[in-house]
Amino acid sequence: MDILACPLCKGKLELEVEEENETEVVTGSLYCHKCGVRYPISQAIPNLLPPEPRR
Repeated sequence: MDILACPLCKGKLELEVEEENETEVVTGSLYCHKCGVRYPISQAIPNLLPPEPRR
């Protein structure tokens, strides 16, 4: 988490966990307080694409 940054504004990301197992976060999100963008985590894979290309 220390090296992750928001791809849009380079702000610090906050981890929000919905489901986890013994070794990893399975679902949740990474949230940037600086620009207000939320990056989803699904099946233990974070999607760090900006909101527009995700669609």
